[in-house]
Amino acid sequence: MAVSVAASASACVTELYAEAFEAAGALDKLEGFASFYGADFYRLPRNPGSVTLQRQSWTVPERYPFGQADLKPLRAGEALGAAVLMAFLVPTLGYALLKNRVSRFDAAAVAASYGSVSAVTFVAGTQYLKGIGVDFGGHMMVALVIMESPAIIMAVLLASAARHATAQQAGNGPRVSAAGVPPLGKILHESFTDGAHLLLLGSLAIGFMSGSAGEAMMKPFSGDLFKGMLAFFLLDMGLMVARNFQQARKAPLVLIGYASLGPVAHASIALGLAWLLGLGLGDTVMLMILSASASYIVVPAVLRYAIPEANPALYFGLSLGITFPINILIGIPLYTFMAKQVLG
Repeated sequence: MAVSVAASASACVTELYAEAFEAAGALDKLEGFASFYGADFYRLPRNPGSVTLQRQSWTVPERYPFGQADLKPLRAGEALGAAVLMAFLVPTLGYALLKNRVSRFDAAAVAASYGSVSAVTFVAGTQYLKGIGVDFGGHMMVALVIMESPAIIMAVLLASAARHATAQQAGNGPRVSAAGVPPLGKILHESFTDGAHLLLLGSLAIGFMSGSAGEAMMKPFSGDLFKGMLAFFLLDMGLMVARNFQQARKAPLVLIGYASLGPVAHASIALGLAWLLGLGLGDTVMLMILSASASYIVVPAVLRYAIPEANPALYFGLSLGITFPINILIGIPLYTFMAKQVLG
């Protein structure tokens, strides 16, 4: 099929048109739409140049150079959809694995914590990638925020499933009541208005509205000064890990194994999904880091209301005492190595 070169000047616009026309069953009309009708309407000569479209797999580049800046093409990467999928997939798999090995309420709470993300691990990952010269899309910050909420929803659903299963096991005994457990609306309100989550959402809104001028203004704070602040924060987190490690040591062996090996398994699933979607190296590594991390701030706070039957020492101690240091010390370099081996 011949298509005017002029129509393909914008990045991947012809491919998107071809996809839309094919979905409408009118692929034979694409050539006229892209090459002939405009010129004929304005009584201009048709462009003699042409390109030939071929049906084959192709990954849209993450960015194109444009002067001193980079442009991000439409639909490049599709990382956000993958992030949402992982946010639902990880807690579902975790609960299926743990529900018959520990209390169903503890299984639901642990699964929800690991379905969410750690902002500190994310920031450490961004600094590591910048240090080795690997670029990633700014939309991964959005992925950090949106992966929090599905875990909250999954916590509510898994807790409901746990209570239903407990009631079924009780047989003719008294039904398990959800009395004392706040309604879904209150739990979701708690998750979105929690201080840390609200701060992330607010910072995204401010960054979007201020644009490049705001970024330049905040550069002294978000550049070298930020690295020093991050170092002090990680030292403080290390002290918190040490204080909570005793709680993690008392956990059942299966939970310790899940906290140790689960991050690698989750990162591997994310790597496979990124490979299927054709994500770039930087976005892939960040998706792996997010999928491998576990929440110890927002989600544990919500779990107090969503699953009061669960033991906080387990889901908080495991995520902070085991998974967090593993990701910081060896996980981030390991995930980067795995992505490089698979993506080349």
